[in-house]
Amino acid sequence: MSGIYLHIPFCKQACHYCDFHFSTSLKKKDAMVEALQKELQLRKNEFAEEVIETIYFGGGTPSLLSIEDLQVLIDTVVDNYSVVESPEITLEANPDDLTAGLIEALANTKINRLSIGVQSFFETDLKLMNRAHNAKEAERCVEMASKHFKNISIDLIYGIPGMDNQRWIQNIQKALSYDIPHISSYALTVEPRTALAKFIQKGVVDPVDDDVAQEHFHLLVDRLLDHGYIHYELSNFGKKGYFSKNNTAYWKGKKYLGIGPSAHSFNGSQRSWNISSNSKYLKILEENALPLEIENLTRTDRYNEYVMTGLRTIWGVSLDKVKDDFGPTYHQYLLKQAQKYIEEHLLFIDKGTLLTSKKGKFLADGIASDLFLVNLT
Repeated sequence: MSGIYLHIPFCKQACHYCDFHFSTSLKKKDAMVEALQKELQLRKNEFAEEVIETIYFGGGTPSLLSIEDLQVLIDTVVDNYSVVESPEITLEANPDDLTAGLIEALANTKINRLSIGVQSFFETDLKLMNRAHNAKEAERCVEMASKHFKNISIDLIYGIPGMDNQRWIQNIQKALSYDIPHISSYALTVEPRTALAKFIQKGVVDPVDDDVAQEHFHLLVDRLLDHGYIHYELSNFGKKGYFSKNNTAYWKGKKYLGIGPSAHSFNGSQRSWNISSNSKYLKILEENALPLEIENLTRTDRYNEYVMTGLRTIWGVSLDKVKDDFGPTYHQYLLKQAQKYIEEHLLFIDKGTLLTSKKGKFLADGIASDLFLVNLT
């Protein structure tokens, strides 16, 4: 099973922390939808032998598209690819877009999962991040969406400057009050060349405190586990039967096709990515060419990616898979590098699988980087 990701590169305004590719001008929206259709058609042979299980509208802000735009893109996928009978179709949406009318209209399409970018239920946090919605809209949209969709996820951000433990716990409790089946939560990161980075450099905003973020993470984990969520990936918590199929496929190394400016694809042995420019993307597709670059992954590349994604999840890193797929040298190196983390109780081995402990989960990415190989092919 494989997935298709469609990157919708438009936003109403730029969030201060965001470094994703997008434009705040919607002038080329119609042309972009046509270009996305064309790319889907031009690349169908790449996935001729694959069965599509998930369709994911990401961005950017996909909820800026009309119902007609979304429907034509879904139809283009169905017409050009082999798709399971009931695929998971996710739409990322911002609270300010999710009016009662739009939610009802979306419920009458094939879209069956909403991922709502709440980020915080507090006005102070939303203003600091320059979100387009306010706290009341965040609450109202989740309430309305719950009446029409069973499969809902919301995003929350922790480690925000000025956010103390009490406000973070209130955010968690507010999310829990809606009884939604999935929560994604991320530490605020300061990316270069973002407005947030400039504000911190100028002293307008306090620096992000990693110790505070780690404390927020453990508060989050404890409360969500107490309410029946499964912590199946570092930043993702789902009730049984409500894990994101799209994201799970990525973490398990399944193939996916990325459509749209800046979108990435993976076919098992190659990774490719589209140009991060709306105008250049449109121009190249007008010429019936593909706006992408391709990288052939070495064995070491694939090993490193498997370790990185595996350690973030409840499925961990299979030692037998490392030995079988990459060879004894990689297997021995992994065990050697992991030993110090095992001794520090940050990693452990259970039934032949290398996993992060509760103490080590927040540090998973850093630990994984120390398990990487850089000198083999």
